[in-house]
Amino acid sequence: MKSVALSPEARTAALQAMGDRELDVLVVGGGVVGAGAALDAATRGLSVGLVEARDFASGTSSRSSKLVHGGLRYLEMLDFRLVAEALAERGLLIQHLAPHLVRPVPFLYPLQHRGWERLYAGAGVALYDTLGFLSGRSRGVPHHRHLTRRGARRVVPSLRKDALVGALQYYDAQVDDARHTMFIARTAAAYGAHVATRARVVGLLKDAGRVVGATVQDLESGERIDVRARQVINATGVWTDETQALAGERGLFKVRASKGIHLVVPRDRIRGDSGLILRTEKSVLFVIPWGRHWIIGTTDTDWDLDKAHPAASAADIDYLLRHVNEVLEQPLTHDDVEGVYAGLRPLLSGESESTSKLSREHAVATPVPGLVVVAGGKYTTYRVMARDAVDAAVHGLDAKVPKSVTEDVPLLGAEGFHALRNATARLAAQSGLHPGRIEHLLGRYGSLIQEVLDLAAEDPTLAEPLAGASDYLRAEVVYAASHEGARHLEDILARRTRISIETFDRGAGAAEEVATLVAPVLGWNDEQVAREVDHYVKRVEAERESQRMPDDETADAARLGAPDVVPVSG
Repeated sequence: MKSVALSPEARTAALQAMGDRELDVLVVGGGVVGAGAALDAATRGLSVGLVEARDFASGTSSRSSKLVHGGLRYLEMLDFRLVAEALAERGLLIQHLAPHLVRPVPFLYPLQHRGWERLYAGAGVALYDTLGFLSGRSRGVPHHRHLTRRGARRVVPSLRKDALVGALQYYDAQVDDARHTMFIARTAAAYGAHVATRARVVGLLKDAGRVVGATVQDLESGERIDVRARQVINATGVWTDETQALAGERGLFKVRASKGIHLVVPRDRIRGDSGLILRTEKSVLFVIPWGRHWIIGTTDTDWDLDKAHPAASAADIDYLLRHVNEVLEQPLTHDDVEGVYAGLRPLLSGESESTSKLSREHAVATPVPGLVVVAGGKYTTYRVMARDAVDAAVHGLDAKVPKSVTEDVPLLGAEGFHALRNATARLAAQSGLHPGRIEHLLGRYGSLIQEVLDLAAEDPTLAEPLAGASDYLRAEVVYAASHEGARHLEDILARRTRISIETFDRGAGAAEEVATLVAPVLGWNDEQVAREVDHYVKRVEAERESQRMPDDETADAARLGAPDVVPVSG
């Protein structure tokens, strides 16, 4: 499949095209489910528009645990169907759809009781592996194994000797969620979808009680466009209720937000070659390898404050540190924390008072003719959710439309990835970059790596690392603006790269360099460069302040001290 660039010019053209003709389907929301729905509809031959008020994955889809997993704890809830479905999707992503973005990751589960716990937990992990095998897609993830205490501490030397009597090791997979979501949207564009970020739906168009499109405001220019569509899919996650309200009808279900926070610490603070999964009194806690870092999470608490910028409080951070330190020889402190991020899970409400017990199942409904709403679910099963939403839209089209084919549609960058990975040494020699750098780029771009290397070949200064974040090349931030739909500094530092959580200064030191690099691509003058940097630095300051606050209310107030570079409300 030929790649397309989500350039500033492509965004302008997409908005114009959406206003010029009636679409079959307009998808509202550029998270993983909305992007997935746009790809599903486009690959069925439908004319498709996708609009997002902020940036791809700017809500929940960039703030997950970065795992593609079946949900081991759902086995205890006897939710076998959900686990089996998720494991099938995990296998599909690793082996076929996105091998460049999704890769196996080992986890160690420390056992604290002799005898019964090994039998109980071992049976659960064996069932987990079996469900993966029965999905027909278990290849690529090794089988679980039992370890003694000594064996477990060989794998993770930082474990305290008295924290375990033995362990189980099993495998799941991990993904850079924000990049994966962006790749889905970019693949949808390659199949003909019109894709635009910073484009907010401010009203739904209705005719005789039927939804026939939406009024979309270009938040960059202020212009409003009426986009006519035979079906509108609302895939706005935790904003589902607000978007449903635009139809002037009561929704068929409500979405409740549960906050999960994660910490990022340097890799050398925990010695080990495997992730950890630990039980807490409320849920489970993961310690996940992430390049030169560890991600530690998550919490699971009700949230009814600002949805755009959920804030992590000092209490949240203390909770995670306290639980992870129960098993570590060298305790982590606040000084070890490089990054913190908070996200909101969209849970279908009304099933349980406790958010950790709310179902991760998804629901699809048609509250008004012409409008399909999809909500709930979990990141791993985005493709199934997208398929079900488009199925409902197709039902409303009353026309013969092919069935979903996304099971057989690899994302851009997947085709040829394994062959290029085998050629790492050759690519390194040709580009003059270290083989480790090539591996890093392959894990971010797959077979599109050559597009990034071409930029560096044209301008050798772009082959140099960023001064403020040496894990990334200067070419990568230019490419983010020219090909990956990034419109603002935060898009690049928080989502196209992960500089905002992988550096102790949260990306403030790289902000000016990055803004200067992308200014020619995005048409910024010196004043706009200064404004972008100022907004980003204020965002970092507000987040740091919120993380010193004792509770959700004070943390939320502190985080809201920094305005968005492009206001979304209007």
